[in-house]
Amino acid sequence: MARRNLLYAQSGGVTPVINATAAAVIEAARRRTDAFGQVLAARDGIVGVLTERLIDTASLQDDELAALSHTPGGVFGSCRYKLRDVAEDRREYERIIEVFRAHDIGCFLYNGGNDSADTAWKLSQVAERLEYPLQCIGVPKTIDNDLAVTDSSPGFGSVAKYVAVSILEASLDVLSMASTSTRVFVLEVMGRHAGWIAAAAGLAQREQGDPPQVILLPERGFDQARFLDAVQQSVERNGYCSVVVSEGLRDQQGQFLADAGGKDAFGHRQLGGVGPMIAELITDQLGFKNHWAVADYLQRSARHIASQTDLEHARAVGEAAVELAVEGQNGVMPVIRRISDHPYRWTTEAASLERIANQEKTLPDHFISEDGFGITPACREYLAPLIRGEAFPPFAADGLPRYVRPRLAELPRRLDRFPL
Repeated sequence: MARRNLLYAQSGGVTPVINATAAAVIEAARRRTDAFGQVLAARDGIVGVLTERLIDTASLQDDELAALSHTPGGVFGSCRYKLRDVAEDRREYERIIEVFRAHDIGCFLYNGGNDSADTAWKLSQVAERLEYPLQCIGVPKTIDNDLAVTDSSPGFGSVAKYVAVSILEASLDVLSMASTSTRVFVLEVMGRHAGWIAAAAGLAQREQGDPPQVILLPERGFDQARFLDAVQQSVERNGYCSVVVSEGLRDQQGQFLADAGGKDAFGHRQLGGVGPMIAELITDQLGFKNHWAVADYLQRSARHIASQTDLEHARAVGEAAVELAVEGQNGVMPVIRRISDHPYRWTTEAASLERIANQEKTLPDHFISEDGFGITPACREYLAPLIRGEAFPPFAADGLPRYVRPRLAELPRRLDRFPL
């Protein structure tokens, strides 16, 4: 059987460890010279496929690949681009197959979340209809931890660790100033529909009264009176209050509190600003001096405090994706399956992309405390292993991490340009 080329691409919001997955894919594919010819990467995800901006990863030296595992961002670039429905417009799908044919690509690995799984699933179906031999394999990642089927999503563990550490450290700052200055701190974290990141902040609660005293989750409608009462009680009892709020917090009618009015390429509402809204409410109704912060890109780029467990997950799914390709599988994604909590043991297995595409895994009810402002022991047991271990990057003499930005030369185009 003739060896065909493998193409890898990154999609959606990046994570602290997505480059570790990229490195694992490239290293594993290089070892299987019996199965693959060139190992290529697309610039800026599926957009790079449409525009035929392809990179030969052979230019990456072994030391650069090793450095990718501790470098944040997305080395090949990412995108938020939704392919049109094939029933409405076949043009983009035909173009993708045309690019694959021109570069003899027999396997496409798409590293992303729910929407990326949908893209890979659609491509696997379209290629079959167009009678082009192609394996499409999704590779999981998302800091939101909302991918269906998989126990956890690579990228989430490191963000969970960053948020838990950040609220712990900021709360110690507030506590030291609370008698004469700031009494409340509000931290806004990502999570449009699922409160996994906000819930992870609860890991900082080692004892009763520890921060964050209030967690606001999108799975629970916001009750202003109950919230203000919880803040008031925490200040009276502890001297201060730390609040973690998910960007996707909704009111009792299910409307986002901080709807920015726009939509992204996938039709998701653009959110932002719920943190300052909550802080302003505290000022107006309770009169407490407060500060607010938005973790935003900091949480998903904080490779300096990455979770060792998360790094191992990220590399494992990359290696597993290549093995699934070698086995001839199509329309699947390697997912994490938890074997036990004590000790924490896990493995990877294949799951159909059809079961994952466009699905969202939200925080289950039994993970949310009865008052709706915290997490349960069951949630803590689930989360705790995901932030264990420190995967520090090497640091240079100037005190900064040794992150890499390798030069990536694109292959010459073989087709006419394609207008997006």
